[in-house]
Amino acid sequence: MSHKHRNVLQAIYHEPVSANIQWREVESLLHHLGAEIEPSHGARFRIVLNRREFFVHHPHHSNEFSKPEVKHLRECLASAGVTLSSYDEQKP
Repeated sequence: MSHKHRNVLQAIYHEPVSANIQWREVESLLHHLGAEIEPSHGARFRIVLNRREFFVHHPHHSNEFSKPEVKHLRECLASAGVTLSSYDEQKP
């Protein structure tokens, strides 16, 4: 994993919740993790990662996720088994 992807993952799991995470960074991280991303209804995207399906909203009015959207994304990644520690374990 690149340092950039790790920083995005770290920002997602950071407390207090960060509100300056860009959609394109999250999308790049998800692709890097092997997720399938496809448009759904409106600004929703269907994500399939590690055989888990979840939906993420593309941020409106800007490209930054709101705090509730970051919390939702964090929960979805955790349910798919993606955490900072699991990511670090995958490093060669």
